Amino acid sequence: MKVSALSAKDQPVIFPRTAHFPLRTSIDAVMVEERAASFGKRSIKTSAKLAGLKMAVSMCDLTTLEGKDTPGKVAYLCHKALQPIEAKYDVPSCAAVCVYPNMVKYARKFLGEVSPVNIAAVATGFPSGQYPLRTKLEEVRRTVADGADEIDMVIDRCAFLAGDHAKVFDEIAETKEACGPAHLKVILETGELVTYDNVRLASEIAMQAGGDFIKTSTGKVSPAATMPVTLVMLEAIRDYFFATGIRIGMKPAGGIRTSKQALAYLVMVKETLGDDWLNPQMFRFGASTLVNDVLMQIVKNVEGNYQGADYFSLS
Repeated sequence: MKVSALSAKDQPVIFPRTAHFPLRTSIDAVMVEERAASFGKRSIKTSAKLAGLKMAVSMCDLTTLEGKDTPGKVAYLCHKALQPIEAKYDVPSCAAVCVYPNMVKYARKFLGEVSPVNIAAVATGFPSGQYPLRTKLEEVRRTVADGADEIDMVIDRCAFLAGDHAKVFDEIAETKEACGPAHLKVILETGELVTYDNVRLASEIAMQAGGDFIKTSTGKVSPAATMPVTLVMLEAIRDYFFATGIRIGMKPAGGIRTSKQALAYLVMVKETLGDDWLNPQMFRFGASTLVNDVLMQIVKNVEGNYQGADYFSLS
């Protein structure tokens, strides 16, 4: 069955042309960082750990965003996303493959029209966002026409940091319209937003403007995803849901490399948003190197011993 729309079924899509960006009490950085750190200290054992590891695989967007990408490399990535490991381990497919726009047609050719794996494509002048809006929107329309199920857009951080929040809002809303049937993940590039208050405000703008997901990073800037930043974004999603009844998805991307980290993120999601977000429609990992470590842990849980790193194909 195809991984479906990122937002909950039958949710209204609202594109207001104006929005309110209220000033909030500053986020307590110490409290956020202490709470985020606490999620990594939970002990998860036996069957619960195995279920969590398999869930993490199902939430991964396998990603290749390099200048040397080829159709063959994209086909290989699609194959791995469809079957990350031997069938005997009963591991689900990954949620999506994420590629540059010009590689979408090759991914669609390999996966076919109906697939359990979605095709995501970065757009809107990735990773800088410093392109004219007309060029950004044309890129989005062309990418969707080539077969993308999801568009990962980057916000204009220059406009945001200059205080032109209305411009950021309008560009997200117009990009959402350009997506047509595809779903929109809005990349904040939190490593360039400087403060937790900015991360919170950018999250609110992205959700009000119609984003289906909010995403931490492009993976091209350090720091990328961190647990404190992700917690700030999850709390923004929670508050937006309480205010509107609309569920928005979350995608931390970049810097998540180990199964232990992935399980800590899942604990954080469960305790902040609840079980309704513990599925690939509402939560994703953008992590090219994460899957192999998770697969290694799955084999360890099933077989009782580790396989060498060369047992797993490179992603």
